[in-house]
Amino acid sequence: MKIGMCMFLWTTRVGPEHEALLADIRKTGFDGVEIPVFEGQPADYAALGRELDALGLARTAVSAIGDPGLDLISPDPAVRQAGVDRMRWVLDCTAALGADRVSGPLHSVLGQFSGQGPTADELARATDSQQQIGEHAASVGVTVGLEALNRFECYLLNTMADLAAFVRRVGHPNIKAMYDTFHANIEEADPIGALTRNRAEVVHIHLSENDRGVPGRGNIPWAETFAAIKSIGYDDWLTIEAFGRGLLDLAAATKVWRDFAESPEAVYRDGFAHIAQHLRDIGLR
Repeated sequence: MKIGMCMFLWTTRVGPEHEALLADIRKTGFDGVEIPVFEGQPADYAALGRELDALGLARTAVSAIGDPGLDLISPDPAVRQAGVDRMRWVLDCTAALGADRVSGPLHSVLGQFSGQGPTADELARATDSQQQIGEHAASVGVTVGLEALNRFECYLLNTMADLAAFVRRVGHPNIKAMYDTFHANIEEADPIGALTRNRAEVVHIHLSENDRGVPGRGNIPWAETFAAIKSIGYDDWLTIEAFGRGLLDLAAATKVWRDFAESPEAVYRDGFAHIAQHLRDIGLR
């Protein structure tokens, strides 16, 4: 089992200026970090990968689609193609970083709504887009972990059942699913069952408190969640995802208007201790 920390708490572009922070994350005990991929070139991510290697930090990647001009479910073929091209760039950067996966709501535009649920045509277009993305993902050795988001952030895929069904429809080994405790807490009548019933598609897990703050201080059923993780035989990344107010655009996109912890240090230090203790409790650390 590997414990990771998503860098969204501080930035959407990790650089040399974050070296001291990354070193402290490693000192805390984390196995690695989750690197946002939103700007730059593959060479920039290759350089960052070398820095992470020097610090002894493994890594995963995370991204999202915020531009309607990159909509992977658009009725306009040119817009969909632009979205696929963007995802190819994300995958190239992820591979250059030395990560084997990129996760996030990489199926539709974050915060874009039609006023109704997904249509059959939208799901068909989404399937075609993901199959194209899967081919490039395979060519660079990266797996995409699609994320089901709550209904206030997207409308295409809100539940793990819908996400898993969609992944099976895409039918590509490099297009899989991720599970996020924050979104499951909102959308699932049975958050634990949502994980265990769809375990075959899950390749990545985000651990996030119900308020996006310090894991362990809210109402997520942590003991049951970790028991479920053990029961499904998952032995991969458990990554803390938390948000703050430091980045205005990201705070607006994630609807963060207030601080959820006394400091970022509390999030990753107390969060790590929380996860490590639960893993010890179930004999996985």
